[in-house]
Amino acid sequence: MLHLEIVTPEKTIFSDTVQDVYLPGADGELGVLELHAALVTALAPGELRYKKDGQDHELAIGSGFAEVTQEKVSVLTDSAFGESEIDEEKAEAAIQRAEEALQNVDHSKDLEEVAHLQASIALNLAKLNLKRRKRQH
Repeated sequence: MLHLEIVTPEKTIFSDTVQDVYLPGADGELGVLELHAALVTALAPGELRYKKDGQDHELAIGSGFAEVTQEKVSVLTDSAFGESEIDEEKAEAAIQRAEEALQNVDHSKDLEEVAHLQASIALNLAKLNLKRRKRQH
């Protein structure tokens, strides 16, 4: 078993033992099982999945970092949302605003703003995908 801890600036979202964890790494999805090699990795906005007591759980998370040891996964993220916390209309509106802002930003000079807007789009797309997938089941 692995201990998973998910922390945002506001609070600890989750802290318990799990069977596995799948993280949205900056270089692609990262699966973690017990006795995984130790590492620290950047996280991209996307879906974090874990299995607890045979049940699959999913969260849409923002940017952050994960530290993995053989027995623990610590996730530090700027935001985390469960399916019940996601408002589809708000997520769609946020994507629309960010896409419009991206069109008006100087991509060669304001790299930080471009990255922020792209992260907002990715997080809100992850929220929509999670919400819509859960609704279909």
